[in-house]
Amino acid sequence: MLAVDCEMVLCKDGSEALVRVCVVDQNLEVKLDELVNPNKEVADYRTVITGMSAADLAGVTCTLADVQKSFKKLLSDGTILVGHSLNNDLQALKIDHIMVIDTAYVFRYSDGPISRKPSLNNLCKSVLGYEVRKKGSPHNCLDDACAAMKLVLAKVEREVGDTIPSVQEDVPDTNMAKLLLHRIPRTVPSVELQNAIPWNFTLEVKKPSVKAKGDIYSAFAIFKNQQEAHQAYEKVQGSQKEDSSGRPQKLSEFKLSTGIVTDLYVRKMVDNGSSDQTSSKRALKVEESTGANKKQKMGEKIEDETMADLDHCCDHLKEIERLKQEQEKLLKQCSDQLKDIEGLKQEIKNREYEISMLKKSQVPEGQEKRLYKKKDKKKRK
Repeated sequence: MLAVDCEMVLCKDGSEALVRVCVVDQNLEVKLDELVNPNKEVADYRTVITGMSAADLAGVTCTLADVQKSFKKLLSDGTILVGHSLNNDLQALKIDHIMVIDTAYVFRYSDGPISRKPSLNNLCKSVLGYEVRKKGSPHNCLDDACAAMKLVLAKVEREVGDTIPSVQEDVPDTNMAKLLLHRIPRTVPSVELQNAIPWNFTLEVKKPSVKAKGDIYSAFAIFKNQQEAHQAYEKVQGSQKEDSSGRPQKLSEFKLSTGIVTDLYVRKMVDNGSSDQTSSKRALKVEESTGANKKQKMGEKIEDETMADLDHCCDHLKEIERLKQEQEKLLKQCSDQLKDIEGLKQEIKNREYEISMLKKSQVPEGQEKRLYKKKDKKKRK
C-alpha cells in the first residue's frame, strides 16, 4: 500500500495546479516528496490551506510530467493507493488507478446524512487519538499522507469501527470568503460570470461531478475575506431563497455581453451570522419541514427532468434531420461531379480517336515528294 496527498493552487485561468506531492508506504517511509512548478500564472496560493507561497516555488523545475513518471514507477498492478478524498489528488496528478482506499468513504459519522464526509482531522482525533493540525494551521502534505495510511492500518489491523461520533465541523475561513454560483447554463462562458456579482473577485470553476447534468455547471466567487463576500452577496439583485440545508441563496438574473438575459443561483457558504449549533438546528428544521413535501418535490423534479430530456431529444432529432439533409446534398454533389468526370473521360477518348485518325490520314513527307515527281514525269511525256 502507498498513501498519497497533494497540494494544489488556484491559477488565473480558473484551473487548479499541483504544487506538492507526498507518498509514503505502510512503514510511513517517504517514497516521494516533490515540489512542482505549476507552469501557469497563480491567482491564489491558498497559503492558509496549503502552507505554500511563491517563495517556496522559486527555482522549482520539477514538472507534472516529471512527478507522473516518478509516481508511476512506484505503482504496480497490485499496489493499493490510499488517501483522503483521493479523487482530488488523482485529478491533480492526472493519473488513474483501480485499486484505492479512500478514508473519506471508509469512515462515516454515527448520525447525519451519508453524504456528509468526516474531515481527516476529525478522523484522526476519533480513531487515532491525535490532531493532524491545530485549528488555523495550514495542511502539511506529508502529515496528511501518513495520517491516511495510519487510519487504513487501524481499520485493517485493529479492526476499528467505521463510525465516529458526530461533530459540528467549523467552516474554514477560506470557504466563508466564497460565494457559490450554481445551476449556471453551460451556454454561459465562465468569463461572463464576472458580471453576475457587482464586486471584484477571483473565479474558480468547479469540476463537474459524476451526477451533474451536462447542461449546467458551478463556480466559486472567491473574495479577500468573509466581509467582502457578505457585502457582495447583499449587492446581488434577486429573489431570496434557501437551499435544503437552510443556507441563503438568491436566484439572480444578469445580462450577457450578447444582450441575452440569463439566471443562476448565488449562495452563501454559511447561514446568516448564526453559530455552528444554530446552523445545525436550522438545517435539521429545514429537513423536517421539507419531509412532508418530499414526494411532491420529487415528482416535480422527475417531471422537470423528463421535460428537459424530451427537449434534448427533440433537439437531437432536429440535428439528425439537418445532418441527413446535408448528407443528401453532399451525395448529390458527388454524384454530379462523378458524371462530369465520366463525361470528361469520354471526351478525352473521342479526342484521342480523332487525333489517331488524323495521323493515319496524313501522307509521310518522303512519300509525298515521290508522288509529286511521278506526276511531273507523266506531264512531260
